[in-house]
Amino acid sequence: MPAFIRHPKDFWSGIIFILFGLAAVVIGQDYDMGTAGRMGPAYFPTALGILLGLIGVATTLRSFFRKGEPIGRLYWKELTIVLVAVLLFGFLMREAGLLVSTFLLIMISAYASRQFNLAKSLALAVGMALFAAGMFVKLLGLPMPLIGPWLGGN
Repeated sequence: MPAFIRHPKDFWSGIIFILFGLAAVVIGQDYDMGTAGRMGPAYFPTALGILLGLIGVATTLRSFFRKGEPIGRLYWKELTIVLVAVLLFGFLMREAGLLVSTFLLIMISAYASRQFNLAKSLALAVGMALFAAGMFVKLLGLPMPLIGPWLGGN
């Protein structure tokens, strides 16, 4: 890392903000912008992308003046476990249902932690699955199966 970058975490955070902001602006160019009084589908992503880009520029500039610690090592195993849990949630949602998908998401993600505790993880997974069912299906009325066809549901 070059010596003029005094805070590597801020530097790379700023770069990520800038990239996401640019992506939102570029994707928004395919749609009609509209006006401030009559916003088109590109208005919000473009405005949000510009704001993200400005935050990224400010964060990147701050990294040149503020002292900070270096970036630690990447925990590839843990990142992979959490990514697999999220992808599995997406794949299982329709066929296994919200309860099973949420339960597995929490259990697999918790396993990525060095402080993994089976009893606490089970309690958290059951609680989060019930919370998700109550919030999304019962209160918000989203059409998600609680129990999917693989397990005898609708």
